[in-house]
Amino acid sequence: MESTESSVGFHQYWLILKRRWLPTSAIFGLVVVLALVYTSRQKPVYEAEAKLLLKKTNPTSSITGLGKEIGEFAPVGEQSNPLNTEIEVIRSESIVQKTISKLNLLDEKNSPLKVKDFLKNLSVANIKGTDMLSVAYKEKNPQKPALIVNTLIQIYIDNNQTLNRAEAVYAREFLEKQLPNAEASVRQAEASMRRFKEQNKVVSLQEEAKSAVEVIGILEGKIAEAKSQFADANAESEAFQNQLQMNAQEGLTATSLSQSPSVQEALKEYQQVERQLAIERIRFHETHPLIVDLKTKEASLKALLQAQIQKSVGSQKQSENVNLQMGEVKPRLIEEFVKIEAKRRGLANQVYTLSKQQAVYKERVSVIPRLEQQQRELESKLQAAQSTYALLLQKLQEIRIAENQNMGNARIIQAALVPQEPLASRKSSSIVTGVLLGGMFSIATALILEAADKSIRTVEEVRDLFGFSLLGAIPFDKKYKKISKLARKQSLQKHLDLQQSVLDIVVSEAPDSPVSTAYRMLQTNLYFLNSDRDLKIIVVTSSLPKEGKSTVCANLAVAMAQMGRRVLLVDADALNPRSHQVSELSDRGLGNVLVGQEQIITTAQVMVNLEVLTCESLATNSTAVMDSPGIASLINKFSAKYDLTIVDAPSLKVSTDALFLGKMADGLLLVSRLGVLDLTSANVARDFLEKSRQNVLGLVVGFPKSS
Repeated sequence: MESTESSVGFHQYWLILKRRWLPTSAIFGLVVVLALVYTSRQKPVYEAEAKLLLKKTNPTSSITGLGKEIGEFAPVGEQSNPLNTEIEVIRSESIVQKTISKLNLLDEKNSPLKVKDFLKNLSVANIKGTDMLSVAYKEKNPQKPALIVNTLIQIYIDNNQTLNRAEAVYAREFLEKQLPNAEASVRQAEASMRRFKEQNKVVSLQEEAKSAVEVIGILEGKIAEAKSQFADANAESEAFQNQLQMNAQEGLTATSLSQSPSVQEALKEYQQVERQLAIERIRFHETHPLIVDLKTKEASLKALLQAQIQKSVGSQKQSENVNLQMGEVKPRLIEEFVKIEAKRRGLANQVYTLSKQQAVYKERVSVIPRLEQQQRELESKLQAAQSTYALLLQKLQEIRIAENQNMGNARIIQAALVPQEPLASRKSSSIVTGVLLGGMFSIATALILEAADKSIRTVEEVRDLFGFSLLGAIPFDKKYKKISKLARKQSLQKHLDLQQSVLDIVVSEAPDSPVSTAYRMLQTNLYFLNSDRDLKIIVVTSSLPKEGKSTVCANLAVAMAQMGRRVLLVDADALNPRSHQVSELSDRGLGNVLVGQEQIITTAQVMVNLEVLTCESLATNSTAVMDSPGIASLINKFSAKYDLTIVDAPSLKVSTDALFLGKMADGLLLVSRLGVLDLTSANVARDFLEKSRQNVLGLVVGFPKSS
């Protein structure tokens, strides 16, 4: 399918060239002549070539291992090529300008050679499959190319080494600036680590955590044991307290009072006074002086006793139910009670102390992970700072050594030699270029002329433009224009002759030709177009004059007549009649009948079954005549008398007669000729036909036989 489409496209281009052969040939010849003139005036040109080897790293760096990164060839982007980069460096303005200045190169006007003129003669290319570059220069003087190329590549190599050394210097200066900062960072990290350990009292967090866990376990055991002993002591204390009906403090107070001589002596005197008072109360009345005196003495002794008790107990709270006199057993019980109470209190203090120690250790253990994280962060910063400092120090030493190395990546493999012979292919290449340019310009000229030409060139364009059925495609062959004088004397040709311009009646003159076959195909298509009824009246018109409608009418009429049908060919082109100069019909044509000058219609029989009704030029409005009732009456008469009436109507551009005639006929046949019909006229004709609602039977397209 693709090959078919390409062949069709090539055929179309070939047809365009054939149609435009004259201007394309002129353009082609002019360009080729100019190329030949230019080639004849050219002077011999000499070319010298040198070769450069580019390595990824310089040899010195690869041996010493120092400064490998400096001047290394590596692509920056995914699609970049280091060799192409070096090609652009060689062609850079700075390198070229240095070469021009060093050699004092001049142009033809003895002015300093411009960079763009230098680059026109310079070619730098990558030798395929290698890491080598070819540097060549063209010059009319055979001595200059080698000198220019060798100077250029030497300047490039020097520039390459200078750039690499500059990179090393820049790297050293950068490292020297960064080294104090790195050292300060190390010191700052060390100070931060030291402050962290001092503030958090850290020696080894890992060992401390391990030891703290062990201590917490030991403390938990001691706390459990102390709590058990405290529970036992608490039970004994409660037992003593229930038995003595006093707490330990009260027991100590009672024991102290019972063992105090002053208290016991005051108690004894107080008890004697109480006994004496009790005895005397039996004997005397309360108001008796003896009783009053004893009461006074009792009160004094009681106050003395309280004073002694207060003196003995001091600031301790004194119980009102304290027994100031105890036997031998109770003091021992109180002593045991006090011991148990002291033990209980000691155990309580021990549990509290151990729990407090345990809480301290637990709190320390809880913060150890955070401290470890902080320590790791500080250690990481310290390690990073130390590593950076060590790396910068190492790189500084390396770059100082690399700075003194010869760090070039390019090496001359082949120096340029003085050329012995000029370039042989220059003239032939100029001629070939001229031929190619001539062909390109000629083709472009043909395409431009074709684009500017608005005429329609293909049958498909006509069919798509009008949208009507294609009933016939008639090839117009120029050889059928060469009709013999004998043919001109025949009756049909005689009556259709216009100012000695002969119609191509191919159907009768060359019945076996392809053109005659095309007309018979048109006749067949018309016959089967309306199978339900026969076509009696057909109006034939075109968009423009000279599209061959009269030729189509004549040949179609002959073809129909040869098939045995009675045919009348009516020349209805009153503006440009084709037969008004025929003497024997000039006074009795269609025009005279329509304007009332003739009453009898006279037709000429030109062959068996074929008659012709000619037409004369009308001085009046032909459109009014064609739209008159007279023409309708004539058409009805023609329809009744003949099997087929073919009306040759004017083209739509010059008259609307065809539109009026088409409404009276069975259908209208539109003739179009490729190369004559243009897009504008075709659009106008289509609008006329659509607005007048014509019954268009179809299209008959004429085309040059060569297309």
